[in-house]
Amino acid sequence: MRRAVAFVGLLGIAVAGISLSIMPMSRPAAAPSEQRTFLIPASDGYGVADCISTRSECGKIVANAWCESQGFGKAVTFGIADRADFTGTVTKPTPAAAAEQPLSITCGE
Repeated sequence: MRRAVAFVGLLGIAVAGISLSIMPMSRPAAAPSEQRTFLIPASDGYGVADCISTRSECGKIVANAWCESQGFGKAVTFGIADRADFTGTVTKPTPAAAAEQPLSITCGE
């Protein structure tokens, strides 16, 4: 009786292992033509605002890394977000409000 139970248990483990090994590995990825814009607070604590807001080479690296972490290929555009994108208004910002504007990263292929 013990051998029969052990055999059934071993057979179950073998079947489960085989089924898990032949299952396709899926990775969440965006559709190839899909683009998405992310708004990131300028005071996020990581210090990436200087790179992204000046559109320097380090900004390109940070934006591409952000897009890759979200399942996209690379950054299409990045920089300071347009006020209409996050408030729905187009009035001129004050200098203090400009410092608080979020960063924008648009990810694509």
